[in-house]
Amino acid sequence: MIGKRPERSLRTILLLWFLVFSVVPISIFVNYSLMYFEKALDRELTQRLGSNAREMNSILAETLFQVRQRRDVFFRDNLISFSEKGRAQPQQRSFKSSESIEIEKLQRSAQEILKTDLSTIYRFYNREGQLVSSILKGSEIQIFEPKTQAVFLTEKIVAGLKTQREVSAVDFSTRDQVRLSLISRLRAGKKDLGYFQQIVIFGSDFASRIQKRLKAEVIVFREGYDLILSTLPEMYRSTPDEIKKKWSLWSEGSLLEVISEKTPYGFEMFQINWGDSALQIALGASKADTKEILRTINYTFLGGLAVVIISLLITVYLVSSFVLKPLYQLIGALQSFETQEQAVTVAMKNNTEIGLLADSFNEMSRKIQSTRSELKKKITELEKSNFELMDTQTKLVHSAKMVSLGQLVAGVAHELNNPIGFIYSNMTHLRDYSKKLLQLIETTEKHPEKIAEEKLQIDYDYIVKDLPKLITSCEDGARRTRDIVLGLRNFSRLEEAQLSELDVHVSLETTLQLLQGEIKNRIEVHKNFEPIPKVWCYASQINQVFMNILSNAVQAISGNGQIWIATSVVKDKSGTVQVSIQDSGSGMAPEILEKIFDPFFTTKGVGQGTGLGLSISYGIIQKHGGDIQVKSQVGIGTEFLVTIPLVASKNIN
Repeated sequence: MIGKRPERSLRTILLLWFLVFSVVPISIFVNYSLMYFEKALDRELTQRLGSNAREMNSILAETLFQVRQRRDVFFRDNLISFSEKGRAQPQQRSFKSSESIEIEKLQRSAQEILKTDLSTIYRFYNREGQLVSSILKGSEIQIFEPKTQAVFLTEKIVAGLKTQREVSAVDFSTRDQVRLSLISRLRAGKKDLGYFQQIVIFGSDFASRIQKRLKAEVIVFREGYDLILSTLPEMYRSTPDEIKKKWSLWSEGSLLEVISEKTPYGFEMFQINWGDSALQIALGASKADTKEILRTINYTFLGGLAVVIISLLITVYLVSSFVLKPLYQLIGALQSFETQEQAVTVAMKNNTEIGLLADSFNEMSRKIQSTRSELKKKITELEKSNFELMDTQTKLVHSAKMVSLGQLVAGVAHELNNPIGFIYSNMTHLRDYSKKLLQLIETTEKHPEKIAEEKLQIDYDYIVKDLPKLITSCEDGARRTRDIVLGLRNFSRLEEAQLSELDVHVSLETTLQLLQGEIKNRIEVHKNFEPIPKVWCYASQINQVFMNILSNAVQAISGNGQIWIATSVVKDKSGTVQVSIQDSGSGMAPEILEKIFDPFFTTKGVGQGTGLGLSISYGIIQKHGGDIQVKSQVGIGTEFLVTIPLVASKNIN
């Protein structure tokens, strides 16, 4: 066996594993991760730009809303009616008020409201849509009246105003700015008097403010990708044909990359609404950070891959050169060890851990051989000693049981069993949930596209819903254990407990939760909770009473059954609440019913109960100034009626 060689070379297998299971998967993973990460960054940028577009829509909607407010205030404060004055000049009409309000007064009022308006220009038109007067806001408010060529609203706008109160319009006639206007119909009674136009200038200043607010570049196009204005200087250095050719490549839902001063930008086109009209606006953000992140990740992946390849090559070489040959010798020695009576040694000169392993093996072989002979002599002695130890152990256990007998120790064993057992039973579920959540985290890191599938597989929604309940239940069990110890200290006067307000309903719900493992799928609990005030008592002790009674009720039901819990305020006893706990268990005979509150009386088998639970519960309720009554019938069930005063008895201590 010592000189035997394997049929396949481990060195070859290691190299193949290295290629198939490390280098190739890592390379594929690196390329896929980079592609996926880049797409993810682009999607994030697209979502961000979409959010910017929605915010910009909100900005223009808010601007239009404020323009309308200013118009409504202006109309409300100026009861205007226009009438034609005649023709002062060919193709020009002037206005006067039919109610003694002159056009000069109208202009003065418009001047005042324009000072604080978002609009830059106010215009007034007569019924035929001819411009009568313009008011311009600059460093000063200026008024202009056309004196040469008449200016008219378009027929489309006038036609729209015949059926609507207002028409919104977008004007691209001026270079480097867009005029957003709201034209409203002036009407007195049923008579049309003229038209009022408010113009908001969307120029470079407006675009710069939006750029700072959204932290995004803004480009405004006319139909056919005709550039109007841009916050990106690079756009002005391109010819109109170059711009149209470049932007015609954009498709909806994708990013168009624009290089400006060696910085890449990602742009997406959006339609921004101005009332019933719309602007064609491209929003973009720098991709320099994204490119830098991708380069860093690429270098990191490549560097890591190189380190892995070099490390694995070195490992393969060392394993094949320094490990395999000595291992063959050790394997042969081990294979022959069981068949030989004398010590088996390996002759090996090696200064590494393998040499130490060979020396240890030789030493172990000699010691085992020596020990074998000694063991044979000791076996007989050990067998004899074992019988003696077993007899002594039986006596010690009996003595320990006798010493540990007592009411306090028995009560602790009884009271601590339920919360500790419940915490222990919850550990299985917590371990399972933790394993599944760790599995989900691993899937999230390695295969984020399978998160939804993995969540469904591990029933993630149920875990999220149930895990806090398990933790809360464990905390309640631990708190219950602590309260039992505090109760025992109080019982022995080691320290004083504290009175506090107790919500009886919460106490009952908590107790049912602790017993859920025994109730679930077996017992149906019916709750009839009436509104009752909180009880001023020793909360941990009252909880102990409910735990003892409900635990006995659960244990009294051998198979499937029901438990009814009802709470109410005792009508004939002022300041007292009553809790009824009834089960469908086997019930108790009258001779047993008389003894259930006696210490150490139990109907359970040896080791299953101490007979102290109901005795302790009775004492607690008596000290609080309340009472416990029991009704039971064999074959029907048992009912406990617990009455508790709202304020504990003064003599409770």
